[in-house]
Amino acid sequence: MNYYKILLLRSSAPSLTYACEDDLSAGLVVSVPLKNTFKDAAVLEEVEKPEFETVEIASISDHFYSHEQMEIAKFISEYYFSSFGEALSLFIPFKNTSFTDLPPKKIEEKILPRLSEIQQKAYDQLLKKDKALLFGVTGSGKTEIFISLMDKMLEEGKTSIFLMPEISLTPQMEKRLKVYFGESVAMWHSKLTKKKKESILEGIEAGEIRIVAGARSALFVPLPNLGLIIVDEEHDDSYKAMTRPRYHARDVAVLMGSKLYAKVVLASATPSMGSYYKYDVIKLDKPYVQTEKKYKFISGDRINHIMLDAIHTHYKEGDQSLLFLPTRGNFKYLYCESCGKTHLCPYCSVGMALHRKHRHLKCHYCNFTEAIVDTCTNCGHTPLKSERMGTVEAIEVITEAVDGIQIEQFDKDSITTAKKLKEALKRFESGESQLLLGTQMLSKGHDYANITLSIIMGLDYILGLADYRARERAMSLLFQIAGRSGRAKAAEIIVQTGDPEFFKTYLADYELFIKDELAFLEMADYPPFASLARILIAHKDESKASKITLDTVTKLKAFEEVEIVGHGKAPIERIANKFRFHILLRAQHRVPLLKALHRVDCREIEIDFDPVEF
Repeated sequence: MNYYKILLLRSSAPSLTYACEDDLSAGLVVSVPLKNTFKDAAVLEEVEKPEFETVEIASISDHFYSHEQMEIAKFISEYYFSSFGEALSLFIPFKNTSFTDLPPKKIEEKILPRLSEIQQKAYDQLLKKDKALLFGVTGSGKTEIFISLMDKMLEEGKTSIFLMPEISLTPQMEKRLKVYFGESVAMWHSKLTKKKKESILEGIEAGEIRIVAGARSALFVPLPNLGLIIVDEEHDDSYKAMTRPRYHARDVAVLMGSKLYAKVVLASATPSMGSYYKYDVIKLDKPYVQTEKKYKFISGDRINHIMLDAIHTHYKEGDQSLLFLPTRGNFKYLYCESCGKTHLCPYCSVGMALHRKHRHLKCHYCNFTEAIVDTCTNCGHTPLKSERMGTVEAIEVITEAVDGIQIEQFDKDSITTAKKLKEALKRFESGESQLLLGTQMLSKGHDYANITLSIIMGLDYILGLADYRARERAMSLLFQIAGRSGRAKAAEIIVQTGDPEFFKTYLADYELFIKDELAFLEMADYPPFASLARILIAHKDESKASKITLDTVTKLKAFEEVEIVGHGKAPIERIANKFRFHILLRAQHRVPLLKALHRVDCREIEIDFDPVEF
């Protein structure tokens, strides 16, 4: 009899020991009895006969996790504080019958996109790098470069993964990729049916599907001989998982690239500060089609006659428009109508959240609290405001003012299924609807030639968020939404803000903004110049949650290299009847912070390393 340590998949349990007469190799997927049921598990390693009684493995499957999948999952579990079994469950195992050596595939030359001189230069540079950031302005033709790189992989008998931040991008990208790669490409995301996923996996096993494109879960599909990972819109926070394991797909892609000797290309028109700072940058600084963009800055926080007139004009001319509203956040911030500034915490340079119920303002970083103020500390204007408009209200206002216009509501409330998404985009693409109105989903890489007007509301609200990246988020959003229009003809961009000078400084040059912002982040000691972690505590008993928080803070004080930035009630104080507290930590270096967190880690807390939400 042989004895094996096994990992229960999708479980936070530690490894368990089982017996088996067969010789099993690490990574093999098996089924094991546990209490009154059977659980899927993976073999970790063979061990000596234990002193305790063991039961036998029930059955052995024809699936296995590769050595590299096991290694990467081990790293994810340690870095992002999950169990090994939870991290391994992100991956889809290989099948014993899968193709490993893929014959080269050739796409007809006449089908492939013709690269311009600038694109060709960027493509040639990317071929020489193991990992790099493609920093290309919106409309500069990054997709054509990706297609050329994927084609190169096919020729070499290699496979490719193409990541996008949102499934809202997949219908349009699927169309574009199918033109070049036909049935060699498959789209992968969480909204696929089990049947569809199985058919894609069969296509991969048969060596027919060589390119998998989709949202972050596409990273874990079992492609043999992986040669390329592209992370498009790499700056996007959707790449960060908000449940355990709280991994960041961009960072895991870079790790996978080095383990599997695959090329990694990160790409964005508004790259994250960390990627710009860490990786070699290859630039595309001119749009493929040069069009004129006129910017108009206006004040206020509601839809006004300037916006309505512009929507009406573009609608009458047979063009399409796009209107962005910030997401309906859980917190409101006080801001000044006159100068656009948010009321900031004196200690953290982030917006103070308004708690009407408790009649106070609170900083969600350091917990500084003060009475609700009514006068702007920047310019003296009174009163300060906190109301923001929602998508439904905006649609009502526009429909009343612009007779006959058809509006697509494009947010998480209305786009609830892949089918609804496809239908909404189809209506807009065919010209059935003339205005795309929504939240963050709008900023994600949509490419429609007929959009000649972008209206951006709520930038001051984003600038004032309790987040050290608030300025980066606001500036990136302005560039991304503005970049959706003027792809083929002249466009007008209306930006509603009380702080136009801040945005105007950088309109012509996002790189200048990055350089200034990196100087600010270095001075303020935030990533990429320091490491952050957030500990979350949730319990049905408020006093118990508070005690766990204080006990954890006491333990952390023993670690000299770790700074406790703040602790207390979480911004959303209660979810699902549980009281929530959090601790924010910072350290100059990653290793001491990880060591401290592993020392305090226990079942009662949840650790988010490299958090993107506060």
